[in-house]
Formats: sequence, structure tokens, C-alpha cells
Amino acid sequence: MQQNTFSGNDPIGQFFNWNETMWSEMQKAKLGDNPVSQALSQVNSDDLQVFYQAVSTNPMRLLDMQMQWWQGQLAICQNSMIRSMDNSTESLVSDPPGDRRFKHQSWKDDPHFDFMRQSYLHFAKSLTEMLEVVEGVPEPVRQRLSFTFRQTINALAPTNFIWSNPELLQRTIEEKGANLVKGIELFQEDMAASADLLKIRMTRQGAFTLGQDLATTPGEVVFRNDIFELIQYGASTKTVHQTPLLVIPPFINKFYILDLKEQNSLVGWLRDQGHTVFIMSWRNPGKKQASIGFEDLIQSGTMEAIRVIEQITAEKEVNAIGYCIGGTLLASTMALYAARRMKSRVKSATFLTTLLDFTQPGEVGVFINDPVISAIEQMSEAQGFFDGRQMAVTFSLLRENSLYWNYYIDNYLKGEEPSDFDILYWNSDSTNLSAACARFLLRELYLNNRLSQPGEVKVGNFGIDLSKVKTPSYFLSTKEDHIALWDSTFKGSGLLGGDTTLVLGESGHVAGVVNPPSKNKYGYWLSDAAFDTPDQWLASAKREAGSWWTHWQQWVTPHLGDVSIPARAVGSEECPGLMPAPGQYVQQTLPVED
Repeated sequence: MQQNTFSGNDPIGQFFNWNETMWSEMQKAKLGDNPVSQALSQVNSDDLQVFYQAVSTNPMRLLDMQMQWWQGQLAICQNSMIRSMDNSTESLVSDPPGDRRFKHQSWKDDPHFDFMRQSYLHFAKSLTEMLEVVEGVPEPVRQRLSFTFRQTINALAPTNFIWSNPELLQRTIEEKGANLVKGIELFQEDMAASADLLKIRMTRQGAFTLGQDLATTPGEVVFRNDIFELIQYGASTKTVHQTPLLVIPPFINKFYILDLKEQNSLVGWLRDQGHTVFIMSWRNPGKKQASIGFEDLIQSGTMEAIRVIEQITAEKEVNAIGYCIGGTLLASTMALYAARRMKSRVKSATFLTTLLDFTQPGEVGVFINDPVISAIEQMSEAQGFFDGRQMAVTFSLLRENSLYWNYYIDNYLKGEEPSDFDILYWNSDSTNLSAACARFLLRELYLNNRLSQPGEVKVGNFGIDLSKVKTPSYFLSTKEDHIALWDSTFKGSGLLGGDTTLVLGESGHVAGVVNPPSKNKYGYWLSDAAFDTPDQWLASAKREAGSWWTHWQQWVTPHLGDVSIPARAVGSEECPGLMPAPGQYVQQTLPVED
């Protein structure tokens, strides 16, 4: 095995030596001694060896980087000495844009803590730049190491420890350790509610009750099978549009992200615009649902929902909205209609932050490699599902400072329960993924990108081809999305064969979608100009103020049919109401009991 070339006599060298020897133990602490832990450790070890080999071919480059770090650190020492005598002297190192970890005034006013802050940020920047400039590192390896280094750097931040955080020190002294006692209680509760990874609460447990505080739009469950419940919402207008609307949320999340509080409920807003709204509420799968695969979600899921909607409304077509991987499912459903030479049952298709081409899967791509996916498959097949609590922590670690370590500090070190925030409550309300679905999603879509290749994804005996889908489509992407990169979603839109409208919203994967007109918090960009690159599209786009919701309503208007149909009753003789919304499946919490 190639040995690393770091002497360990400086912090940069110590970092690499520490990373190489301790990563395996860190993974065991986070994931347990299981196949995924072992795969992650092996991939990280292999990546480090590739990096060490690249560094060894140009040792002068390494020496130059280390000297730059030493010179910067010496300047920080001098600055700290001067500031201890004259606090009007400015610090040399500023906080990175958007970094709120060092907002407490003592990080700037106290020379001791300011020295610690500057040294840490300088070290983090030096290490990051080293990875960027070393030549001979394959790009996938560089991306994985960038994620690993970032996780390690941010885990070691002085803000995460009592002895090096002035705010925590002061609070612990003032409260005589009561904050830590409370923090231990919260930690123990979170550990008991976690799977292999520590799932830190983001909101107060029991902060909301579904059907009372969230998911309150009036409706009925009008159909249920082993995969989903179909909810129809009551009309809020005297007349409705002829073409009903089917909303397909991601099957890795619960549907009520689109029906939060009344003031930010997309479902509520849609029915106020005269739509007859149906939404799919996916079952939280357990071991008994291990064999339910992607093709089942199409045939017994979306296609079945469309069949039931026809029974209730007598309409053979729907307008459809698919969110995230729900949009991928929607596109696959339409492609299956085309493969079977059936008339499409989808009159218009809206894709919210949806990947169809998985070449660039965003930051989750650091986990997309054969060893890790094979390990996940092994674990999922053993228990029958991929545990949603593990998925939730994985996605949180993609934004570790704002979705993980900040809650670690507030909950366990300050002893504060988090505030009640509807989106974060939903984010913590995890769902499993069946073993069969997990395998298809990770290996066939993310790793092999088969959906972008005509005929490579088969549903029954039919190979599906997205280019055969001629349905008009509306693609909403969001500029700060780290889960479905907007340039990737735009690229995927070109796989479809129909007319496509591209819209780029502000903010991210959730906040950019849940953006009601009443708040007008975020705007969006529009352009119908031809483009070769996403940046070229953005340069030609015009920013519009307000919510994309109103723009979408204008876009979908030609596909609504008669706009003066008397308001429909909920359900029918064939599909009577089974229970009030939000239904049974959404109430299932982890761990699921079959």
C-alpha cells in the first residue's frame, strides 16, 4: 500500500495522519460496525492513497502549501499579539460569507478566542486549497475527498466544544452545568429514536399534530392499497376546472411538505384556484414491503391513481405535478404509456426540482460508487428497507453546519430544545425506502443513469424512452438546490419530447418550492432562448418578482378544459371516502411496525 508523504510535524500533516487513522473509528461511531461503515472507510482509505500518490509526484508543491500556511499562521500570531494590546486593530481573517458559527461577539472581542477563530479558518482554507491545486487526482476522487475533508474540518470546529466556545463556557458557568444536564437528556432521547446514525432533532418532539397544525386542508382518503393512499380535497370554489390535478410527492418523503400550515400550503392554494386536487400519500414501507419496486410504484401507484381519478371525475386525463423523485416517477409513467402505445393520460406535466439525467446528482454523488451502494444493498436486503432515519442524517450532513452541528450545539451543549418550525418538523419525519426501490434508485438511476438511455429501464416487458413523451412540461428548478442541481434538472428536461418551459426559482430544494404568493419571499427567472450551457440560459433570463405559483397557474390554464364545472363532491360510489385527510399512511413514524 502506498504510504502517505506527510511528516505530521505541522497541522496540515497531522490532519492527514489523523484522518487516515481515525476515519474508520469515526464511521463506526456514526454508523456502527456494518457493511456501509466498512465500505465508506475503504473508499476513503483508497481515495487518500490516490491523493498521497499525487502529492508524492510533486513534493515541492506540498512544501510550498505548507510554507504558505506557516506564513499565514505567523501573521495571525503577530496580529493577535497586537490586538491584545490594541483591540481597535482589525483581525486578518474574516468569517466566510454566510458562516454564522462565530457570531458571538467574544469571537471578535477576546484576543484569545479571536486567535483560535482565525487559526481554524486559516487552516480550513489552506487544506481546501491544497486539495484543489494538487494535480493528478481524478475528479470523482477529488469530490469525495472534498466532502470528507469538509466533514472532518467542520466536526473539529472550535465552536463544537465547550472549552473552546466562549458562549458555551459563559453559559455553563452561569447555569452551573444545568445546560449540560439538559443536553444529556436530549441526547439520550435522540439516541433512542435514531437508527445507526445519530439523528439530532431539529424541532421539538410533538411540536405539531398532523391534521390539526399541519396537513389541515379538508379532504378524504378515497383509495388505499399496499403502496399509497389517494386523498381528494374538497372544493373551495363554486366551480372547478374540468381537468383534475394529481400531485405526486417524492416516495422518500411525506406528502405534507405541500400541505403545511394554511398560509404556506400549495395544496390549499391550488384548490383555491379552482383545481380538483388529488395527492398521493405513500406508505412508509417495512420488511413486508421489501419487494415493492419502482415498477410497482408506476403500475400500482401513479397509474392506479389516475385510474381512480377517472372513476371519481369521469375525466380520462389529469394535469400532474411531480416533486423531486416523484417527478422522475411521473416521467417514467408517461414513458410507459408511450411504450404501450396508449394515449397519454397526462395532459400537462409539472416537474419540481426533478432529476431525469443523473450524470450530476449533486452533493449526494459522494456516496454514489459501487462499494457503498453494494453495502447499502446488503443492509437493505437484510432488513427489508433502507432506514429513512439514515437517509435524513445523510441529507443533513450535506449541509452539516446549518442542519447538523448547529443543532448539536444548541441541543446538547446549550441544553435548548429547538423552536417549532413546520418545514424542519417535516424534514425530521422520516420515511423508509423499500429494499427493491433503494436498489433501483441508487444503482440504476444514480450510478448507471439508465433512465436517460432509451429502453434501458424496463417496466414489465416494456423498455421506456423519455423522448417518446410528447406532453407539455413545466420544469421548476431552484438556484441553491444541493440535492437536484438546477443545471442537471435543466439538462434532464431535454430528454423529453414535448414542449418544455424552464423556470429557475430562488432559494433551495424545499423553500424555493414552498414559496406562497402571500409572502413574495423569493422570485424566479424565465427565458425561452436556446442555450448550450446553464450559465448561458441564466444570462439570457429575466428575473420576476413574486412566487412561481402564479406563473405556473398562467402556464397550466390552456390545459384546464372547461373552467366552469360545478364543484365536485369528494369520492364516488365506487370510491367512497375511507377516512378524513391526512389519512393513515402519513401518520406512520419510524421504526415502522408491520
